[in-house]
Amino acid sequence: MFAPELETVARLAREAGRAVLPFYGAVEAEYNAAGSPVTAADRAANELIVAGLRAAFPDDAILSEESQDSPERLEANRVWIVDPLDGTKEFLARNGEFAIMIGLAIDGGAAVGAVYLPDGDVLYAAARGLGAWVERSGERRRLECGPAPGSALRLVGSRSHADPLLLAMQEALGITDVAPCGSVGVKCSRIVEGERDLYIHPVPYLKEWDTCAPEVVLREAGGQVVDCRGEPLRYNKPSPVQPHGIVACAPGARERVLATIRPIYEAAGARAGN
Repeated sequence: MFAPELETVARLAREAGRAVLPFYGAVEAEYNAAGSPVTAADRAANELIVAGLRAAFPDDAILSEESQDSPERLEANRVWIVDPLDGTKEFLARNGEFAIMIGLAIDGGAAVGAVYLPDGDVLYAAARGLGAWVERSGERRRLECGPAPGSALRLVGSRSHADPLLLAMQEALGITDVAPCGSVGVKCSRIVEGERDLYIHPVPYLKEWDTCAPEVVLREAGGQVVDCRGEPLRYNKPSPVQPHGIVACAPGARERVLATIRPIYEAAGARAGN
């Protein structure tokens, strides 16, 4: 059902990856109104992806981090959600932890996704009901997440300063094994590959373009993705913020994680008056 979409996002993600690599280590950052870095690489990848999606799917709407938003997208049932360069700080640091991410949401749910890691030439892609696969060095294989361990979980966390709410959740879960990482797409790829078991982001910082494509890949590989209340992530909202963060985990971890962190999350919201 989604073969044309998968073929298109895989191609565009690779092309965008080729477009950003000439800037790798040789570009200066500007800062947007939110204080996030933006580079010529972000803009080059965005232009390529948006033009390619418009050519391939002219009737679909597009929501991209680096394009002007339009309320007209709210009337569409198919919306492409794009982060042309997720992990710009990591791109600038040359640590490889950045990704090109292209997702498709249908009726508010993530349906198709591609996460491409240009530094290493690794492509993750998936579509609802079709499973997930990874292509590395020209070899493609199906992705199936292994189950979460019954003992302590391995967390993949942010490279920035840890949020106090997340630290409280880590402590309650008994987690001591934390690996810092950049892009959300790269974080979720660590779970898909069995290197990590859990990613939690409990504050309303992430946007739809941070989560759409990684959610499809992880979910179709057998992983689990919800927000910190245990509810599904929703897309094509009036505001692209994911207001209740994300919990992404290996199979079998969701219920025990939520049983521990949901009371902490709800208590924090009550103290903040939310």
